[in-house]
Amino acid sequence: MNSLESYQLKLEVIKAIPNDRIMTPNSMPVKVYIQEAENLHSWATEDKDQLIAKGLAWEPVDDLPIRCGALKEAAGRWAAERFTREEAEKQWAVESPLAYELRNELVQEFRFDFRNDVKLSAKVSTIADGSGHADMLQDLNDLAVLGRANPEPLAKTNFDMALLDLAAQKSYDLAALLADATGERADYSEAKRIRDQAYTHVKEVVDEVYAFGQFVFRDNDRRLKGYHSNFLRHVRNRKPQPTPTDGTSTPPSQPPQPSASPTA
Repeated sequence: MNSLESYQLKLEVIKAIPNDRIMTPNSMPVKVYIQEAENLHSWATEDKDQLIAKGLAWEPVDDLPIRCGALKEAAGRWAAERFTREEAEKQWAVESPLAYELRNELVQEFRFDFRNDVKLSAKVSTIADGSGHADMLQDLNDLAVLGRANPEPLAKTNFDMALLDLAAQKSYDLAALLADATGERADYSEAKRIRDQAYTHVKEVVDEVYAFGQFVFRDNDRRLKGYHSNFLRHVRNRKPQPTPTDGTSTPPSQPPQPSASPTA
């Protein structure tokens, strides 16, 4: 069964995992985690009888390759959404300053053109009030609506009415771009949630197998080693050693040298 088939088979089960059980992969890359989970399945299968004898439910262990396949597919879909977000962030950084300039230009123009109309001036002030990206995008749309509804004062100053169409279009286009850039788009959030749920579905089995394996083979180093994460062990081994409390240190590549005479 390939990863897509596993994903389709498991999707409803994965999506049913409630919020209070969802875990996020922070300790290692998902690809590494999947590989370790698959390795664990093979390793534990050799010890099936001993693990079952101690009480480990074997059906979830048998299910682990399918869970890993579903996670692989979910992680791939999430990665695609993340790439879309990164591209959107770059595009937003280019286009949003121009949108702010257009919004400010329209506000200044309308304040001048509507200066003799108290009600229209008040509407411009209301639109101009506020800050933030979402407010700016709403302002562009509101200014377009206000300008189209009151063309006479604008015509007197030879205002370019095409700017209203541009403002309305920018408001629409950049709202979608902002949602992509900030991850607020519905399918973006859903992709991440499913990835985390799929990870949880795998991790629940992996943690259980690790716990049983570490207990059952606590006195068997040869089998015990398969019930620990190689990745996390290497991470721990790479951590710098603490500096001695007396302030001395020895280069790691050289053993301590004996002193010629005792220190005072």
